[in-house]
Amino acid sequence: MRRLIAFPCVGETLVGSLDQASGSAGLLIVSAGNEIRCGAHRGMALLAQRLAAAGHPVFRYDRRGVGDSTGENRGFRESASDIAAAAATFAAEVPHMRRLVAFGTCDAATALALFHCAAGVDALVLANPWTLDEQDTPPPAGIRAHDGGRPGEWLRRASGGVRLGRLFSGLRRISDRKSKLLDGLAAELMQALATIAVPVTILLAERDTMAIAFASAWDRAGAHPANCTMARRAADSFASSPDKEWLFERVLAAVRD
Repeated sequence: MRRLIAFPCVGETLVGSLDQASGSAGLLIVSAGNEIRCGAHRGMALLAQRLAAAGHPVFRYDRRGVGDSTGENRGFRESASDIAAAAATFAAEVPHMRRLVAFGTCDAATALALFHCAAGVDALVLANPWTLDEQDTPPPAGIRAHDGGRPGEWLRRASGGVRLGRLFSGLRRISDRKSKLLDGLAAELMQALATIAVPVTILLAERDTMAIAFASAWDRAGAHPANCTMARRAADSFASSPDKEWLFERVLAAVRD
């Protein structure tokens, strides 16, 4: 059974969707970019439906300024309060839940790595985490809601507002810096992963631009934390049916762990 829930966040009202189930381990889905909670082509809604059918409650929500939620969309850097409010609401609505796993793609994955402590999550699933600084990427206005901030979609659609030259320039600088120390957001993310206390599953679609950038940063970081595990799939943003199945199986395994 799925129902809508409105809840407060820093003076605004967020709207979420709860897929109910009897299991004690639940999944919080954090949307990426300007993507609404149903996900591109309803991908997150379908993932939630499958997980609930497998016995695990799932909560998705629109952060401030996105979809049905009020307020201003200030990007993933300002989403800590949204994540914490969603996690608290999920726990209150599903009192039998004893384990909370959070899942996000792209900049939502990075936001979870940086801000998960305030949400009280027990484990993280991070898909194609975002590592590029603002000057290396297209501006937020160029990220279409239906693309969910996925560069694979930018490359395919190459439509208005997407400055591909800046994206390629940023990736070129990443390649040129392989022998140098990490800096900017990539360094911040790797530091967060190095000090993280909860188990982390990192999922990479190896032909996805963000996955390539993350893998480069991960390799340059050197020593990797023991509680972070990584799985790779030669696919682009988990778009095909086999790749969706691969993603579902790994998210389900993380929730059940």
